[in-house]
Amino acid sequence: MANARFVLKDGTPLTPELEEQLAAEAEAGYDLSKARRVDLRPGRPARGDTGGESPRVAVRVPREVYELAKSRAAAEGRTLSTVLRELLAEYAAGDRVA
Repeated sequence: MANARFVLKDGTPLTPELEEQLAAEAEAGYDLSKARRVDLRPGRPARGDTGGESPRVAVRVPREVYELAKSRAAAEGRTLSTVLRELLAEYAAGDRVA
């Protein structure tokens, strides 16, 4: 029996009426031509090209450099990851990185 404590992914409460409607639909058979693809891959979405992979790059820096860079990025309203991605993209493009 449905309980209003349960909600669907879109936030719709599962009521007894909705439960009956969903059961009737399931018994009648689903029209898979109307089904939406669900991405079940774990993790965050890739950066850059859609559907592509974005490799993780790890680097060690002195604590002082890390703290200063993190503070500056925060002061600029940016994340350190965003700053590092931009710097690496500039470097890869052959632009001078100061």
